[in-house]
Amino acid sequence: MKIRISCALLCLLCAAQTMAPSPATAQGYPARPVRIILPYLGGTDFVGRWLALKMSPGLGQQVVIDPRPGAGGNLGHEATAKAAPDGYTLMLASTPFVLNPILNTKAGYDIARDFTPIALVATLPNVLAVHPSVPAKSVRELVQLARANPGRLAYGSGTTGSTSHLAGELFRSLAKINILLVPYKGATFALVGAMSGEVDVVIPAASAAEPYVKANRMRALAVLDGKRLTSMPDVPTSAEAGMPQLLIVNWYVLAGPANTPRAVVDRLNTEAVKVMQAPETRAYFAGIGGDPVSATPEQTVTFLRSEHERWGKLIRETGIKGE
Repeated sequence: MKIRISCALLCLLCAAQTMAPSPATAQGYPARPVRIILPYLGGTDFVGRWLALKMSPGLGQQVVIDPRPGAGGNLGHEATAKAAPDGYTLMLASTPFVLNPILNTKAGYDIARDFTPIALVATLPNVLAVHPSVPAKSVRELVQLARANPGRLAYGSGTTGSTSHLAGELFRSLAKINILLVPYKGATFALVGAMSGEVDVVIPAASAAEPYVKANRMRALAVLDGKRLTSMPDVPTSAEAGMPQLLIVNWYVLAGPANTPRAVVDRLNTEAVKVMQAPETRAYFAGIGGDPVSATPEQTVTFLRSEHERWGKLIRETGIKGE
């Protein structure tokens, strides 16, 4: 299974790198509104609405969002995969896009076969946080506490196979600790559980955790990214906290159905990059510690491939199965 999927992604990378531009196919594009399917709630809505609003002027047509949450994002994934490859139906994908086919062979789509990556547009970091009652002021102290009390600390996550679940599994694996997993219906419920003291540890999005950290209802031990957040400047990065491999960010990729013409992909990539490089976009994302990203289609494929390999390795090692 590992070899088959990795080869498929490699083929996707090669295809993206060798597609010859065909300007004629983009003549007159777009001639009608473009829609962006949002397969999930939360940060995808935040990023998607901004992207749609700001891409509209450059494209000369309205870009509208089409929320399609459900089935862990698979409703939106499948709707995009089955759409006509004409540049009028796009999708803003996030981590579940890569995770779902690894966790469940019946996910209903294949990343390599069914999609055309257009641009990695943004990342939003997560934080490792604990309830204030936990006597640990740093990641190192938390690890020491967990090792001294195996099975006594509880970690709250979203459903099995979710990003927050795998984030906790990655932390447990890297730290070599035994902490109890408590799954909730979603990452938001897990954060509420941590604030109420039902669980000790949680890894939420920085934007979701920030107000509770500032109100002293949660204690952030590390930003799981390569740089500190301006909104929480005193919180160290994972590398500064002694766990450089604990990098967990929410990422957002604009994609279309397979066989979307290269000229259309290039046009969309150009407009997306223009939006993400604008000063007002940086200001918009700075409020939640997010980072606009400017990536080519080829760089986006490489990124998706690396995410697939990283999380695939963890899933195989832990034997996690999707619900």
